[in-house]
Amino acid sequence: MLLAMEQPTDLVELNRAIARDYWSAHFRRDWAAMAEFFSADVHYDDIGCPGDGANGPEEIVAMLRLGLEPLDAYIHHPQRTIAEDDTVVTIHMEEWRFHTGERILHPYVSVFVFRDEKIAIWHDYSNIPNITENAPKWWTEHVAKGWQ
Repeated sequence: MLLAMEQPTDLVELNRAIARDYWSAHFRRDWAAMAEFFSADVHYDDIGCPGDGANGPEEIVAMLRLGLEPLDAYIHHPQRTIAEDDTVVTIHMEEWRFHTGERILHPYVSVFVFRDEKIAIWHDYSNIPNITENAPKWWTEHVAKGWQ
């Protein structure tokens, strides 16, 4: 009979709590607080988007600000969080509301890999055309300018 390997529950639960606190800062769009959750060498990639993502807290915040700052409302609808070892996976819905009346419900799977209580890797998986096909033209023109 094989016995299941025991996980270091305290570390797993700590990572889960840090992820929860990060999402709280993220959906408040508290840019300074968000940056504090990342390791100095963190890498973020929105899988399916052009480019190589962003490296370091400053680049990640700049990339996120480009798309999220213009939103009239940005609401988190968490669905499930799965944590194992150094990894936390969040399945969630983002609600994007624009001042021009458009509303997008956008499902994500977000994967955080932790190192020393900081997010060291962040990959987002979603259906990018759901955003690009439903966002207002002014917003797509705005983000096309890029964050760099």
